[in-house]
Amino acid sequence: MQKGLVSIITPVYNAQRFIPETIESVLAQTYPNWEMIIINDGSKDDSVAVISEYVKKDSRIQLHSQPNAGSAAARNNGIRRAEGQYIALLDADDLWDADFLEKQLALMKAKNATLVYGSHRRIDEHSKECMRPFLVPEKVDYNSLLKTCSISCLTGVYDTSRFGKMYLREDLKSLRDDYVYWLTIIKQCKEAYGNTEVLASYRVLANSTTGKKKKVVKPQFLVYYKIEKLGLIRSCYYLFHWALNGFAKYRV
Repeated sequence: MQKGLVSIITPVYNAQRFIPETIESVLAQTYPNWEMIIINDGSKDDSVAVISEYVKKDSRIQLHSQPNAGSAAARNNGIRRAEGQYIALLDADDLWDADFLEKQLALMKAKNATLVYGSHRRIDEHSKECMRPFLVPEKVDYNSLLKTCSISCLTGVYDTSRFGKMYLREDLKSLRDDYVYWLTIIKQCKEAYGNTEVLASYRVLANSTTGKKKKVVKPQFLVYYKIEKLGLIRSCYYLFHWALNGFAKYRV
């Protein structure tokens, strides 16, 4: 583990259209001590060729390929390769503001935190804001995270120096695996701290999983019932709150 180094994990599947803008947002970071580990998850387009050009230009960017296995497996592949003290997940179509890492690490230091997250704007395929920003609370714990997931992949930064590396559940087939990842971490660190300043851009696409809430209702319930083992009544209770908060979250 290299102290102070941020390992940015980016799974890629047919992302040639958006990955250049994502990489450029990383290259623009005011905090320079990072490595970007890009895992090509069996892309069939020209993603590899596009990314390879960036690899040639900056040694901090790595590209590794695997047969298509889903985003959870790709992220785990990247986490295993990571050498940094900090793990940050950034999808191939999302963006960071230039001071994202600098401000998230400053928050982590100020709060003596293991896990931090932040607010973000929502953009469409043309990088234009399409919904009101998603603003996060200043702090969450396990119980509040059960009611709604305030930690988005593109804003979460985890310090591995306290509890070691954490991995995603590949058996969930890339449905709610990121949510379970945050739950697993917060059960260890007890609290996570949020940056209310908008420092990132989440791309909302028509075919995105999170954009189709009905498809994730059953997987969400199974997280409560089978993985967290909350029992039927408590699982239904938290599912109700999750659905209610989800409606508010995606209201234009």
